[in-house]
Amino acid sequence: MTVKLGRTGLIVNKHGFGALPIQRRSVDDAVPILRGAFDAGINYFDTARMYTDSEEKIGRALGTVRKQFILATKTTAENGVELREHLETSLRLLKTDYIDVYQFHNPEHFPKPNDGTGLYEAVLEAKNAGKIRFIGITNHKIGVAIEAGESGLYDTMQFPFSYISGEKEIELVKLCEKTNTGFIAMKALCGGLLNDIGAAAAFMNTQSNVVPIWGIQTMNELEKLKTAIKNEKYPNAAQSARIEHDRAELQGDFCRSCGYCLPCPAGIKIFNCARMSLLLRRMPPAQWLTEQWRQEMEKINNCINCGHCKEHCPYKLDTPALLKKNYADYQTFLREQ
Repeated sequence: MTVKLGRTGLIVNKHGFGALPIQRRSVDDAVPILRGAFDAGINYFDTARMYTDSEEKIGRALGTVRKQFILATKTTAENGVELREHLETSLRLLKTDYIDVYQFHNPEHFPKPNDGTGLYEAVLEAKNAGKIRFIGITNHKIGVAIEAGESGLYDTMQFPFSYISGEKEIELVKLCEKTNTGFIAMKALCGGLLNDIGAAAAFMNTQSNVVPIWGIQTMNELEKLKTAIKNEKYPNAAQSARIEHDRAELQGDFCRSCGYCLPCPAGIKIFNCARMSLLLRRMPPAQWLTEQWRQEMEKINNCINCGHCKEHCPYKLDTPALLKKNYADYQTFLREQ
């Protein structure tokens, strides 16, 4: 199963590789995972300059087969000079002389010509020089994403999308289809809260213009993805029931673990602590009941109500209230063990 990535005309396999997690693995561990994904037929690899050594690992693993896959990376540059520096670093580490899809990485406001930053001018310069082929944008804020999608300035859009996404996200997917903008879905497993990759992949097969990128960091996870890809089917009865169950439980106000609320001045690991109730019930709970995690949850009592997390949440969550709710539930869960 393949997808035409919007106006880029690039034909990519339906399921892509999200390379954020491999920064957590050693080079010796990461290279076989990347090669294994490539050998399994995955031909879209997505990384970012800010993912520490992810680009370097892709370069080591896939530099010799560069023309056989589609490569995407991202920049958090705030001006044209910085963008040029980021791009040259990415090209060097990725062992390539061109990037297929070069994306602005979750900007507060999408870059546009003559906006004073020089970003769009710099990316056009790089495109004209043959260093990039297409211009993309990623975001976590639906308003920015919609405005960028409507602007016509971007060949691709990357946004969180899964089978528990709401109407606004679905409308964004439809907008991209209408404007012939390639749609790349991040967080297809919703930061780990969805744990049935078969159901998630089957759902994505129903979305004709969506290319999900799956964050893989172990060979076991890769094998599960390969099995899901091999099946290439739409949701069966059991998967449909699972999808409906998860939608009922998870749609609404819950932490997506995007991390844009950080850093927390009280040292709270918000991206896990604010969804601890779900983690306890949707994953093996023992890993969250250690002394280390008890201490992490205790830090919620140190919240100074500075408002930073609430102000920076792209999903408009009342994060302090969510933390307190999860801490109370965590204490109850401990007492019941």
